[in-house]
Formats: sequence, C-alpha cells, structure tokens
Amino acid sequence: MIRRLLLVIGLVSLAGPARADDVAAAARGVVRIVTIAVIDGQVVGFGHGSGFAIAPDRIVTNAHVVELAQRYPDNVVIGVVPSEGERSFQGRLVAVDPRSDLALVAFAGEALAPATLYTGPVAEGGQVTALGYPGNVDLATARSAADYIRPTSPVRSEGVFSARRSLGGTEVLLHTAAIARGNSGGPLLDPCGRVIGTNSAITRGEDGDGSFGFAIADTELARFLRGAGQAYRSVGTPCTPIEERLRADAEADARDIAAAAEARRDAAARAGTERATRMEAARAEAMRTRENVMAGAALLLVLGGLAVGGGGLLEARGRRRPALWVVGLGGTSMLAAVVLFVLRPSADVGAPVATAPSADRPVARLAPGPLTCTFDPARSRVTVSSTEDVAIEWGGEGCVGRTQYVEVDGRWTRLLVPERESTVSLLQFDPASGRYTAARYFLGAAAMGAARAARGTTPGACSTRPETLARLAERQAAIRALLPPVPNEKLAYACRRGGQR
Repeated sequence: MIRRLLLVIGLVSLAGPARADDVAAAARGVVRIVTIAVIDGQVVGFGHGSGFAIAPDRIVTNAHVVELAQRYPDNVVIGVVPSEGERSFQGRLVAVDPRSDLALVAFAGEALAPATLYTGPVAEGGQVTALGYPGNVDLATARSAADYIRPTSPVRSEGVFSARRSLGGTEVLLHTAAIARGNSGGPLLDPCGRVIGTNSAITRGEDGDGSFGFAIADTELARFLRGAGQAYRSVGTPCTPIEERLRADAEADARDIAAAAEARRDAAARAGTERATRMEAARAEAMRTRENVMAGAALLLVLGGLAVGGGGLLEARGRRRPALWVVGLGGTSMLAAVVLFVLRPSADVGAPVATAPSADRPVARLAPGPLTCTFDPARSRVTVSSTEDVAIEWGGEGCVGRTQYVEVDGRWTRLLVPERESTVSLLQFDPASGRYTAARYFLGAAAMGAARAARGTTPGACSTRPETLARLAERQAAIRALLPPVPNEKLAYACRRGGQR
C-alpha cells in the first residue's frame, strides 16, 4: 500500500512541463507602496511606487517614493499592499538615504517572503527581470482608488543587463527591462529571482532613441541595509537551471550505482580467486599430511617386523623373557602401523569460508545518532537559501528528530508544509550513502493553503505502526500532487557521525 502511494508521488512528479519559475517565487515578496497625504481629514495627495521584502516585516523601496512621508510624517500615511492576500497594511519609515535613493519601511501584518541579494558577478547581456507596479498599467486598469490598495500581482518585464554606471555618485545598473513611473523601488532580478538592484529611474526615448532603466546596484543596497542595522540574505552562487541540476544529479547517481556494482563484482572476483588459492594450499597441505602419515605407518610396520624377527633370534638363543618383550613391542608397532594406515587423512578439503565481500552483501549504513551534514555545492542548486551545514538526529527506521519519514527504495522521504513560511520542502535521507537532500518549492498563498489542507494534522512523534505509515504516505501523495513538477531549489548534504568529516 505504502509503496503504491509513493509510486503515485513519483509519477505525478513527471507530469507537466519541467519549469521552475523563480521570478514568480520572488514576486511573493513584492509590494505596492502607497502614500496618502491628509490635511484636516481630507485627502490632498496620493502617490505610489513599488517595494520588496528584505525581511518578513521590512520593505525596501526608493527614498523618493516615500519622500512626502519623511517630510510630513504627521500628514502622510504609508500603505504597504502585498501581491497576495486580501489586506493591506500601514507602514512606518525606519531609514532613508536620499543619496542612494533607498528607504526601509516596517509594517505589522502577514509575513512576506524575503528577497535574497545576489552578490556574484552579473554578465553584460545577461537576462534580467523587473517586477513592480508601473503607473501606466494602473491608469489603464484601475477603476477606483480602492484598486490601488487591493493586493495584486506585480507586472513582469524582461530585458538584459547593459552596464554599471555612476549616477550622481551612486552606482547603478543600466538595463533594458521595460519600467515606468510606479516601478520605482521594485526589484531588478537575475533569472534565479535574486535581487541585483532596485529600480529607480528611466531614460526617455526621443526621436527613436531607446529607453533604458536605472537600478540602484546591489552594492549600494547592501551598504544601506548594513547602515540601517537590517539583516538580509545574500548568496553568490551562480544561477543554473534546475532541470540541468536534476539531469546532472541523475547521471551522477547512475554512475555511482554502476561504480558500486562494478566494485562489488571486482570484490566478488577477488574473493573467488582468494578462495581458489586457499583451497589449493589446503589441498597440498592435506596431501603432504597424508603422505607423512602413510610413511610413518610404513616405518612402524618395518620396525615391528624387525622386532618380531629379533625376538625369534632371542628365543633361539634361549633368552625367552627378552624375546617376549621384543616380540610384543614389534606387534604393537605393526598394529599401530595398521591403525595409522586405516585412519590416514583424506586429500579432499572443503571450501573455505569467504572473508571478502560478496556481490550481494548489503551496503553498510549510518548507525543511529547525531549527524553533521556538510553542504555539497557540486550537487546543489541554490537560489535564495543559506548553504550552512545542518545537524540532524538520525533515529533509524525513518525517524529524523521527532519527524517520521516514509521509506522508498532505501531512501527515507518526507514533505514538510510549515504554517507561516511559504515554502514546501521535500526532504530525503539515504543512510546507505549518508546523503541528505532538501528540494524546496516556493509557493504562493493559495498553493500553500491547499498544501496545508492536504497535510492535515501530523503526529508529533515518530511511529512505525503500519496504519500510521500508510496514512502518512497517503497525505504525502496528496501534497505532492499539488506541487510543481520540479522544485526551485535543491540543497544537497553529505552526512557523517557527530562532528566527523
């Protein structure tokens, strides 16, 4: 039953186009920033721009988007409108840097998915994507002021990175992604959905000239956040397609399996050769022993015959008593010769017990206990997550910490659906190889709600009862059916006992 359910999981994962939309995942943390000026209870001014979460409750935007709120804090309200959900929230300024045109806004409300800064090099001509709320789109689609404070997905536009430039002493990125008024404060992303800049300004195309966008560079953003005391996530790992990563991993796994099978065959061949050599040596030793025993029997027989003959001579000379002793010794010697000959060892020997590993001997597995798992960049695809080592408590029988996994083909698997984080993680642990992997799916609010409903209530401790495992496998299959065909990230680790390397 469990195996059939897990087979369903595997088949579902092969359905549909294999595409991980990292930009759509990044859009979960993009917001509209609205400023409303109020004097004597009357709205006298309205403006809006874009922003993105750098922490679950902190938003980065342009300083010029919230300039009025900085100048007139008692009369201007800042609104934070997420891209998902049904509510908007009031924000407050935390830090503003007019020189770099950056600002930090805090709000109290639903936790957003924080963006991650990419700190590696961006190649000229590389693809970039702008996310935000361009004003010309809003003018064409908004029917009332309420549409500006209603959660709406951001607009995506793509282009290429052109060059780094200095604009008024601030490092900026020049790009061709289409942006307009209202995009100010929104993120400029690489293909993996990491922030490389904050859109701030555009050039105007006149007489056929092309338009370009300017984004405050990641270096300026990092400097601003450090100055504001705001922690942020950053990675320098190059962006590679998840399909390429999964294909390379499948090929590497196939090579590992083939190499292990070849090693087992070689070990079995060596063991057979060693057994044959030991059998030949044992057979030669048995033959030598047999021949020595037979030679000893012949010698005793000859000595016995001589003693009997000597006894006869003593009897002839009238020495009866010594003759009886000599004849007795000779007879005993001859009897011993007969016994030795009859009981001589056989030249045949049994096969020795194999001491080398055989081709079908089970592979050694990690024993239960604390494990240190070291990040393996060669088998990982990272977009936004930390690459620090992790520690797990392996309890055997699929128990990791207090979480029960389900076994399939020697690997223990579990899908985790958290309550607040907008990420579903497919965890796998293979005690034979010591590999631990985490495939992460970055989902929107609706998809996370469906995954939580499919998850239901989960046991708070490990259990190997068949009915518990069957129910767990059924729910895991239901969750997997809701996930995209491929994950956004795949984090791989090599695990060792305790702190060993």
